Amino acid sequence: MVRIKSSQKFFTEDEVANITGICLDHMRGLVQNKHLGRLTRAAEAAGTKAQLLFTHTDLMILTVIHPPCGH
Repeated sequence: MVRIKSSQKFFTEDEVANITGICLDHMRGLVQNKHLGRLTRAAEAAGTKAQLLFTHTDLMILTVIHPPCGH
């Protein structure tokens, strides 16, 4: 079971990796295949690295379809 704050609406890819135990490489592959998460376009326009943002629903889907990584 994943526990999160009820007031938190969006999660960064680093937070999702820490919460779910899924490494960033596997998570990015799943996100592309399953169309989860949203890219922050504002960060991209500002010239910084674009981050993926996930909703609570995206987080729950990731935990169901992929077990925590063992490496």
